[in-house]
Order: sequence, then C-alpha cells, then structure tokens
Amino acid sequence: MRPGDRLEAVIFDVDGTLVDSERDGHRVAFNRTFEEAGLPDHWDLATYGKLLRITGGNRRMAHWFERNGMPPAQARELGERLHPRKTEIMRELIAEGAVRPRPGVTALIDALIARGVAVHVATTGTRAWVDPLLERSFGDRFDTVVTGTEVTDLKPSPAAYLEVLRLTGASPSHTVAVEDSSNGVRAAVAAGLTCIASYNSYTRDDDLEGAKLIVSSFDNPALVGWFRQRMPQMVSGA
Repeated sequence: MRPGDRLEAVIFDVDGTLVDSERDGHRVAFNRTFEEAGLPDHWDLATYGKLLRITGGNRRMAHWFERNGMPPAQARELGERLHPRKTEIMRELIAEGAVRPRPGVTALIDALIARGVAVHVATTGTRAWVDPLLERSFGDRFDTVVTGTEVTDLKPSPAAYLEVLRLTGASPSHTVAVEDSSNGVRAAVAAGLTCIASYNSYTRDDDLEGAKLIVSSFDNPALVGWFRQRMPQMVSGA
C-alpha cells in the first residue's frame, strides 16, 4: 500500500500468526502420532523450530525420516500415512482449548471489521483442522478462508494469497497480508501485497525484511498505529 491508500481487506496467516499453534499444538500432535505408531521419534522445542522451515506436515515428516536414514520413497509414504492421524490429534487439541489466539489479534480483527475492512485467511494448513480452530477461536469473523486443502502449492508460493484475491476480487494495492515467518512474507510479497510481520518465538530470527513493518506482538503500538492510520472511518451503526 502507498501512503494514503485506503485499507479494504486484510488477509491473515494462521499458524504462528493468528494463533500460537506450533509449539503446543502441531508439535504435540506430531509427537503423539509418532508414539501411537510405535516410532522412537520425538521433536523437542528446538528441533521443531528448525523443522518449521519445511512447509506442510507430511513433507515435514518425510524430510525428518529421510534425514535420519530412511529411503526417500519410504519416507514420503510414511509421512503421507501418518499425517491424517496427526490431523485428528490436532483437532482434539483444538477442541480441548490447547490452541489459543495470540494476544491482541482478536481486538485488531474486531477493529478492522468495525471499520468495514474485510478479513480473510490464507494458510497452508489443511481445512480439516483450520475450520474448527477458526470457529472455536474466532467464530464467524472471517469472510473467506483458503487452505492448503484447496491450494496445494505451499508458501513461499503466493498461490494461497492469489486465490483469496481471485475469490474476493480484492485489490492488491488496498489489501494487506499479516504473517509471522520468512516463507509467509515471501508468499505475500510475491502476490503483490504489502505485508506486516508479527513474529513469534519460533520465527524471531527469520528473514522478514520483505515486510513493511516487523513487530513481536499484535499489542505493539507501532502495529496498532499503522493499521489505525489506514482504516476507513467507522461504518454507520458500528
């Protein structure tokens, strides 16, 4: 967005952006899946942080298995076989309330909606767990949700963002993406979007230089002020 451009839509990433889902959600689900399958594998906090550079759960597992000596074809087959159960466990964790919104993000979303700004989601996560998570944590706030189930080209590919733009007709020059990672920022920028990055404990050392603004939380005054300056006037009746 150029100075003075009116903000019309914001597209949020999910994992690590809207919610702190990686450490206490996905990582736990992967480890429980390994345990159920009788595998010795276990991802501690540091190990999982490094593995986040690999997008897509089955690809992440395949990478891990192959790196630990498994033939590539067998590693891919095992990752694809285990991933559905991992998704089931993730859904269970969501239902238990183990995955929660990041502080300040709900307030930002509500402020955007109150000013007539459309809010969407573009994530590489699968719809099987994304939908229940969004419903539990945010209700029906989002207008359009595109997941890795519909768009299989994962970030840093811009495919998910381009699909949101196609479905909504939103103008890239009036739309902002909110991300937390290097892959996400690269995807948003490649789609022609201005990107705001709110990193977390796993992505604080990521290369986020493509982002217009880089902060550590949604409560950051710089982030709040940046959006406030670009929001339209309060819609009638809001």
